[in-house]
Amino acid sequence: MTVTAQIDSTRPVATLINVFSVSPDRQSELIALLARATEETMRHQPGFICANFHASQDGERVINYAQWESEGHYRAMLTNPEARVHMDQAAKIAHDVQPRLFRVQSTHQRRTHRDAGRP
Repeated sequence: MTVTAQIDSTRPVATLINVFSVSPDRQSELIALLARATEETMRHQPGFICANFHASQDGERVINYAQWESEGHYRAMLTNPEARVHMDQAAKIAHDVQPRLFRVQSTHQRRTHRDAGRP
């Protein structure tokens, strides 16, 4: 079963948003490394839900939007030696890495025709 990111303020997940600053000529390399690390290691860690990678159009940033079942699961992954190897490799490509955990506070969607008349 494939699980995708669900942004929902009622779900008690730990959301990691990690901003990597990178040289435009290395952006693709960083995304490839992060995708490989996720397939080989991160997705097998207890509590992992999903990871998504976003490339800025100017080539200078990569955003990792990931979800973990809990902050504890995320913190446990940080102590895993195999995961650390991948994180250290990413830190060598990027010139700044800023991981932060977040909680979804509010979500908003465009209303559809089916929503007409509903509050």
